Amino acid sequence: MAAEGAAQSGSRVAGMVGGLWALVLVSSVLALEEVLLDTTGETSEIGWLTYPPGGWDEVSVLDDQRRLTRTFEACHVAGAPAGPGQDNWLQTHFVERRGAQRAHIRLHFSVRACSSLGVAGGTCRETFTLYYRQAEEPDSADGISAWHLKRWTKVDTIAADESFPASSAWAVGPRGAGQRAGLQLNVKERSFGPLTQRGFYVAFQDTGACLALVAVKLFFYACPSVLRAFAAFPETQASGAGGASLVAAMGTCVAHAEPEEDGGGGQAGGSPPRLHCNGEGKWMVAVGGCRCQPGHQPARGDKACQACPQGSYKAWAGDAPCSPCPARSHAPDPAAAVCPCLEGFYRASSDPPEAPCTGPPSAPQELWFEVQGSALMLHWRLPQELGGRGDLLFNVVCKECGAGGAGACRRCPDEVHFDPRQRGLTESRVLVGGLRAHVPYVLEVQAVNGVSELSPDPPQAAAVNVSTSHAVPSAVPAVHQVSRASNSITVSWPQPDQTNGNILDYQLRYYDQAEDEAHSFTLTSETNTATVTQLSPGHIYGFQVRARTAAGHGPYGGKVYFQTLPQGELSTQLPERLSLVIGSILGALAFLLLAAITVLALIFQRKRRGTGYMEQLQQYSSPGLGGKYYIDPSTYEDPCQALREFAREVDPTYIRIEEVIGAGSFGEVRRGRLQPRGRREQAVAIQALWTGGAESLQMTFLGQAAVLGQFQHPNILRLEGVVTKSRPLMVLTELMELGPLDSFLRGPSCMLRWAAPEVIAHGKHTISSDVWSFGIVMWEVMSYGERPYWDMSDQEVLNAIEQEFRLPPPPGCPPGLHLLMLDTWQKDRTQRPHFDQLVAAFDKMIRKPDTLQAGGSPGDRPSQALLNPVALDFPSLDSPQAWLSAIGLECYQDNFSKCGLCTFNDVAQLSLEDLPALGITLAGHQKKLLYHIQLLKQHLRPPGSVEV
Repeated sequence: MAAEGAAQSGSRVAGMVGGLWALVLVSSVLALEEVLLDTTGETSEIGWLTYPPGGWDEVSVLDDQRRLTRTFEACHVAGAPAGPGQDNWLQTHFVERRGAQRAHIRLHFSVRACSSLGVAGGTCRETFTLYYRQAEEPDSADGISAWHLKRWTKVDTIAADESFPASSAWAVGPRGAGQRAGLQLNVKERSFGPLTQRGFYVAFQDTGACLALVAVKLFFYACPSVLRAFAAFPETQASGAGGASLVAAMGTCVAHAEPEEDGGGGQAGGSPPRLHCNGEGKWMVAVGGCRCQPGHQPARGDKACQACPQGSYKAWAGDAPCSPCPARSHAPDPAAAVCPCLEGFYRASSDPPEAPCTGPPSAPQELWFEVQGSALMLHWRLPQELGGRGDLLFNVVCKECGAGGAGACRRCPDEVHFDPRQRGLTESRVLVGGLRAHVPYVLEVQAVNGVSELSPDPPQAAAVNVSTSHAVPSAVPAVHQVSRASNSITVSWPQPDQTNGNILDYQLRYYDQAEDEAHSFTLTSETNTATVTQLSPGHIYGFQVRARTAAGHGPYGGKVYFQTLPQGELSTQLPERLSLVIGSILGALAFLLLAAITVLALIFQRKRRGTGYMEQLQQYSSPGLGGKYYIDPSTYEDPCQALREFAREVDPTYIRIEEVIGAGSFGEVRRGRLQPRGRREQAVAIQALWTGGAESLQMTFLGQAAVLGQFQHPNILRLEGVVTKSRPLMVLTELMELGPLDSFLRGPSCMLRWAAPEVIAHGKHTISSDVWSFGIVMWEVMSYGERPYWDMSDQEVLNAIEQEFRLPPPPGCPPGLHLLMLDTWQKDRTQRPHFDQLVAAFDKMIRKPDTLQAGGSPGDRPSQALLNPVALDFPSLDSPQAWLSAIGLECYQDNFSKCGLCTFNDVAQLSLEDLPALGITLAGHQKKLLYHIQLLKQHLRPPGSVEV
């Protein structure tokens, strides 16, 4: 039955841990049996208590190994009188449990077969019963006589696997008969618990058997200390709940070991490995384990971790052995996690520890070049020594030297360009353009790889002296689409940055992107515009332009791609082309007029000193001469090309980023400082686009900067520079110290209150409708952020505008300024002023403040009905907080509460001197609050009273 019990216990354990990832530990270490009591081999008197006296006899017999031992015998069934059955009790001494939670008992006994005793009537048994009783102290002398009547807990009825006939096995003789013959024994094991008191007694009850109790052993199980999976587990006592229960033991990693990663791949920090001790003292379920740290390998199986010897390493924690150091590296000390490189060799940050150490490459070989006008194609051969790496790259350094070798060399100007690029070249050639004729240059080619930057020496390089003899034009910087139709595209381009003579004509090369570039076509134009016809509808075409002088053709500029309209769509050629022509003509006229103005300015410079706003504005605008031709950056294949034309690249080391001041379309906007070398520091606003953004987002970000860079006007936010050659991408603009205007206004999702009548009726947006909206914004500013038309519904606003009612002057608004607002709200849009007229009017008011108070004569303009401000519904306002919300100053609600302004009478007592203490420091908010306090006083004044 012991084997059967063990099998059942194992089955229960397997069921309990089936959902765990742990494995079952198969250990050769035997369970520990901590003995509490053992009569095996006892030869002296044991002296246990019996009831009734003589019910059990203590005698000496020979055991199954024919060794003398003390036994307890009970055999009273033969010749027993008829009547009640036998009831013979045998009790052990008090047994200290010594911390055991569950006790095990192993019995060696022999039972005679009832059939051999000749006993009839069913009074013979071949079993006996096992009991236990817990106690804090041994029984007192008074309680010894009634010990068999105490509350006993039954453990089990013990039955013999074999019973023996009355033969030579053992013969029951009279008491004191002395030694018996050798016994044939049964062995049974049982357990009981949980044990909670200091100790316990064990009792045996005979109810009519003929048996001999040869040996009794009481013990408890413990799992022995063990080393497993590089962890030490202490001796652990078994649970008191039986064989199916498990007791977790926490292990400690051996020296130079660490906990294994958990199942999710993270470190098991704080969760040491665990083993589980079952009720039979056997280690079972292992959870986790330890592994040797970097620089250490397993020793003695999984019992210890030892340091890697010199000349070897181990980079990662685990059970793998140490490895010899990679090429050109050595570990001079034991326990190396990485083998340091030998002198002159390096390991890049991206190289794994097992990679060999490598060195920088040698210099490129055999430099030569081919002159192509003002450009040249530079060639070279690979270095003889690559340093043991495959990530070879080339950098080109250009130096411009004085003629005839006189003077020091300096870095080439920005006009010199490299195709495909100057640094990080993967091929052994580069096209160098923008070189000036008859100027000596030194071109140096550096060979670098992934460890060049780790070397203290500069990259190995080879140099060649070059010079060009022909001054052809530089490349055309850009090509722009002017118009397109289903079968034609009109393009234009600026002249080269360096013409190097008179431009004779331009050559335009174009091809269908769907076909091979070799099947391209060319046409010649004497102007900087051309129309390409006989194109296919809806196709994409590539365009390149180069200029020609007497010295020859310059290089082609970069490729751009434009698409013709699909078949059936209307052409937009005429208006766009017309605007281009008109813009060109007006631009020429503006140049002539600018020359005349310059002469006049010199004549009258001493006669008057301009200090008004208009003088500054006139530097940027010439009314009546048309506008500047602005270029859409989206027509560029590369948005960075547009930035190079319209924006200045800033070295990020000149930028100091400070606190966040707001949010823009692409994230947070921060205050910063920009101080280029040799220039004074200036405050800027910085918007950054961090890595991870989509390519379309980056193009939009850079495109907006390219648009902003085309404006140079005092009324438009100025672009200070961009950062595109490093990450994050940054756009730097002038810092608007007071922030955006709309943060002071109350602007909703519906824009009806700002819309002109023709926009509401027909959806027609013009400059005149913008003037109407500008007038509404003027009213907002002068009313310190009041909502246009107050709390009127949208339908009420529509009705008022249709009936030609207009907004009244805000409190304290000068009459002249309100009259200007009324001009912008003329129903006939042709009667509204233009923006240049508005600017002139503002400039006049700034120069002559007395004109602000001039209301004009009644006959100057048609009369317009003015709306009355919507009065507050005072009965519906139950607190000063509600009143503040109704007048649009709810931002001061907490200030009023903290100062104890809880009633309208308290608020009515406020004066201008009280407002700063309430945190109301903005002049506009002070003015607005005092105005509404006057209205509040009128509401609180009793009917018929007069203010004195």
